[in-house]
Amino acid sequence: MDHVTLDHVTVVGHRGDPYRVRENTVPSIVSAIEGGADAVEIDVRLTHDGVPVLLHDDTLERLWGHDRPLSALTHAQLRELTYGGVPTLREALIAAGPHRLMLDLPGGNEESVRTIVGTVRECGAAERVYYCAGGVAMLQVRAADPAAEIALTWTTLAPPRAVLLDAVKPRWLNYRFGLVSRELVERVHRDGYLLSAWTADTRRSMRKLLSHGVDAITTNRVDALAAELRAAELRRGDHR
Repeated sequence: MDHVTLDHVTVVGHRGDPYRVRENTVPSIVSAIEGGADAVEIDVRLTHDGVPVLLHDDTLERLWGHDRPLSALTHAQLRELTYGGVPTLREALIAAGPHRLMLDLPGGNEESVRTIVGTVRECGAAERVYYCAGGVAMLQVRAADPAAEIALTWTTLAPPRAVLLDAVKPRWLNYRFGLVSRELVERVHRDGYLLSAWTADTRRSMRKLLSHGVDAITTNRVDALAAELRAAELRRGDHR
């Protein structure tokens, strides 16, 4: 593992620290950071009245027990149904403090992307926020903020088309962890991008990704990944 630059591996908490605390909530963000996350990935959608809030699904059923679509609820109704458990993006930015947030935009459209990017800008958080999703949403982010940091999510081994990369201008290519190999990492680095992998939860998959030389790993088990990084650093020190 001598070739791995461990100091540059970013630990990203997937929706916070969901194995310990309910995902996409303020306590989950805080738990991930306290557990060793360098950044926290959160999902952002809009309520019916245009408030950016944290929710992965398009309904409240899985997490909050209400088969109600978020798009049909005002923010006030959402707060009542979840007892204030679903935070706004503003609240998440405050909770993360100086730490970075990776904003995933499920179901993002031009209106929601403009609102979300505008909220980040209004909160003075542009320098500690980056965005991830597929090509369509990331093109909208790039249009809304020419300086935004982008992780283009990619789900096949076929490389993104040059025309898409030229338009999106990502810093990261964000791959499902099972697709990642040493050869893929080398190709991505050779092309001038960083490579992030999602969502690795077993220690075996974490070690494999580290050995391949990835730049970031998104995980539901921040504590386990932080422990793997510490162990790898100790091993590297023993071989110096």
